[in-house]
Amino acid sequence: MKKTRSPIDKNIETAVHELLDSRAESRIYVYVLRKNGARSDDIINGTKLHPSTVRELLSKMYTQKVIYRQKIKTETIGKNPYLYCAVSPIILLQRRVKIIESRLNKIANLTGKTNGNKYVQITIDHPEGKP
Repeated sequence: MKKTRSPIDKNIETAVHELLDSRAESRIYVYVLRKNGARSDDIINGTKLHPSTVRELLSKMYTQKVIYRQKIKTETIGKNPYLYCAVSPIILLQRRVKIIESRLNKIANLTGKTNGNKYVQITIDHPEGKP
């Protein structure tokens, strides 16, 4: 019997999709976040994504610092696998805020530039009052 994802997981993946590039990345991110770390084989089985897709996206997400990895020491011969962990969702949100601020400032400064001075500076306030 095939286990389907819950509506809650789908809603979370949709929200995370707004912060990441693809639905597959959001599925991987949510899975790793919920499991508090997972190996690539576990991620493949848990997300039901194609193995090459998972490995490619894990590499991309690691480069983009969306996930980080730790070597798992094993007694067997061969490569030691990685344990992939997700960065905090707050960090993803903070990165998105910086991107949005930058885009808004570019739009706001299309008109009204004089002598290289910024016409408008837009910042998004955080709950703690820290930008």
